[in-house]
Amino acid sequence: MRDVREVMRLYRDAAVPMREIGRMSGVARSTVRDMILRFERSGLCWPVPPEISDAALEARLYGAAGVKPGRRKLPEPDWSVVAREMKRKHVTLQVLWEEYIAEHPDGYRYSRFCDLFRGWEGRLPLTMRQNHGGGEKLFIDYAGDKVPVIDRQTGEVRDAHIFVAVMGGSSLSFGYATWTEQMGDWIDAHNAAFAFFGGVPQLLVPDNAKVAVIKACLFDPMVNRSYTDMARHYGTAVLPTRPRKPRDKAKVEACVGIVERWLLGRLRNRIFYSLVELNAAIAECMMLLNDVRVVRQFGKTRRQMFVDIDAPNLKPLPADPWVHAEWKRCRVGLDYHIALDRHHYSVPCRFARREVEARFTTRTVEIFLGGERIAVHMRGSGNGRHTTIPEHMPSSHRRYGEWTPAKIRAEAARIGPMLSLLVEKIIAGRPHPEQGYRSCLGIIGLEKRFGAERLEAAALRALEIEARNYPSVKSILEKGLDKVPVPKSPEHAPIDHANIRGSHYYH
Repeated sequence: MRDVREVMRLYRDAAVPMREIGRMSGVARSTVRDMILRFERSGLCWPVPPEISDAALEARLYGAAGVKPGRRKLPEPDWSVVAREMKRKHVTLQVLWEEYIAEHPDGYRYSRFCDLFRGWEGRLPLTMRQNHGGGEKLFIDYAGDKVPVIDRQTGEVRDAHIFVAVMGGSSLSFGYATWTEQMGDWIDAHNAAFAFFGGVPQLLVPDNAKVAVIKACLFDPMVNRSYTDMARHYGTAVLPTRPRKPRDKAKVEACVGIVERWLLGRLRNRIFYSLVELNAAIAECMMLLNDVRVVRQFGKTRRQMFVDIDAPNLKPLPADPWVHAEWKRCRVGLDYHIALDRHHYSVPCRFARREVEARFTTRTVEIFLGGERIAVHMRGSGNGRHTTIPEHMPSSHRRYGEWTPAKIRAEAARIGPMLSLLVEKIIAGRPHPEQGYRSCLGIIGLEKRFGAERLEAAALRALEIEARNYPSVKSILEKGLDKVPVPKSPEHAPIDHANIRGSHYYH
């Protein structure tokens, strides 16, 4: 505030020259002269009556602060509209000033226009002052507080975690309850968020939580592979915040605080029995925050700003949502299978003993070697069984694996009735039919070495001597016994003797 009274006292009462008054007051001589001229033109008398305050005296001499006397204040644009427009792509202050000056030719010049906007922007809260382009960033975090959910049957109380996602341009907010903060729930919450926004932003900005970032680093953070795969599926990228730099995600931190006050405060007296109930209540509260509550600085709701700023710049959603997959390193066994959750899956036999990576979902299992997929299977139950693709087997194993009980019987019947009968007796004579399949396969395989005719004859001899196994049939063929008829035992007349009981004795 200018010290008009002191200057006039020195000039009128003490008759001090203007130059000395300026030196004593710390102002220029021209300023002192201008002040004296203004006082003389104001019509006031010296000394100034004490009821006139210093502020009133200055206003009398200089008029309202910031307004030059004799000139009206120039029209200003709606700075909240300017701020909203600045969030659009390819919009600059130069473009907005040109539109302003076209409407108000006598308005502020470009430099003053920029100064006024920066001054208005500087009066906004910190989180509102950040400039995020439309559809550019989605800030992600979990709220610190949790919501209890009660199991109706057991009465057990379990805490639900609140996932929060905020659009950088419009601050449109999304809340979603999950049981944990693990990868499965993390991905599920992202799918729900993308569906809520109706599109995908250019960047995902999470905190450095382990579920998102394996190793935090200022320059090159190591992002979780499953999270990276999800981002690639949606055509976006992950840009974690810098470690120990909370201002990088001030947008979501502020929204987490808003959600905790707006959401958790309203739900504190309600009882929930499932995540479905809790998420329905969260959706109602978030609707009030996004669609009803007006952001005072901009004069619009978050939803309205989202439609204007973010929605036109979001990428379209893919046809199918991302399905969460986990990764595991496995060693291929000598049987060219890997073990995963007590189930075995085949890979091409040439990769036996190699270390591979398995990517598995609730429905599929994919096996990779050096980034290249070498096998894919439907997910099997953990029952210790095998899932084998015939093309993965060696040729010898494949031929063996193609043999079924029906095919074994058909091949035996093709060679001859005696071999077919021998096969049936071998299968029937074992405690379990499968125990006889290997013996039958070996016997049928002898056809390649000895021919079908000799094998049929050997089967006849084996039936006659009741030699129902592979070694016996092979021995018959190797020794040529199939060509020798089986000697018949001599027939003897029944013995009639007093000490021999007849058949009538047993009846």
